[in-house]
Amino acid sequence: MLLVDDDPLVRTGLSMILGSAPDIVVVGEAGDGDEVVGQVAAHAPDVVLMDIRMRRMSGLAATAAVNALPRPPKVLVLTTYDLDEYVFDALTAGASGFLLKEGSPQEIIDGVRVVAAGEMMLSPRTTTQLIGHFVESRVNPRRERARTRLAALSDREREVVLRVAQGRSNAEIAADLYLSEATVKTHITRTFAKTDAANRVQLTIFAYEAGLVTA
Repeated sequence: MLLVDDDPLVRTGLSMILGSAPDIVVVGEAGDGDEVVGQVAAHAPDVVLMDIRMRRMSGLAATAAVNALPRPPKVLVLTTYDLDEYVFDALTAGASGFLLKEGSPQEIIDGVRVVAAGEMMLSPRTTTQLIGHFVESRVNPRRERARTRLAALSDREREVVLRVAQGRSNAEIAADLYLSEATVKTHITRTFAKTDAANRVQLTIFAYEAGLVTA
């Protein structure tokens, strides 16, 4: 994995924490967002642990740059604040979730493992509060487009999207709707295509923008 933070002491601490896990290898570090694409090209990490606020290029811009690569690594953003609007923008740009810097060492390790496995690193309550807060508080030019795409979803697909936005796992959705997990995965894949979402976070954002979920 690649560590990105403009504070060398923070990078050292994170490197020590993550290096203590037998299944995590820190392959490189970057001190600012403008170094990230080069470091990704040099080291091909599976996960980038990305600070949001940096001096020359923000973690938001760096996340967008990483996700524009042909085979981008997963990006897990770091923030000091649980309602930082930059986190919302990073999730919109394709980040796979976020961690608070004051989280415990085990939470940080677990977060990297979850993202590396292709899942979303989210605290459902905090994340839905974050997304709802910023979608509702912004003038959102994408709202009408989201509502148009919502109309293209079947009733079952809407039920699945609603539960994804509530932070429920595939197993929980399957139990709620009396479906198999394989069927739930199929519905989610179809809703990704219909809503232009790249992952569950973006699908959650879509649900708020379309008015399927309210803050």
